Amino acid sequence: MRSLAELFRVAPAKSFLLAVGPPALAAGQLLNSYVNGLSPAVATGFAVAMVAFAIVATSHHAAEVRLQQLEGDPESQAGVPADGSD
Repeated sequence: MRSLAELFRVAPAKSFLLAVGPPALAAGQLLNSYVNGLSPAVATGFAVAMVAFAIVATSHHAAEVRLQQLEGDPESQAGVPADGSD
């Protein structure tokens, strides 16, 4: 899997939403359940699902970034102008 730092460099907004958003939502739900007396089993189940989603979604995002890099124009990646001029 690509490093998180590289994913944040390539697509910072999408990476943040996929890697940080769901765990933050899970933490908020756990805190909410504690404050309001909701069953810990429900909140824990939700938190586990959100963390699992974050892992899968971030892995999928890393695969998308890798595929885009592999399918990209090799000349533009090597620093050679795409129009052929020097």
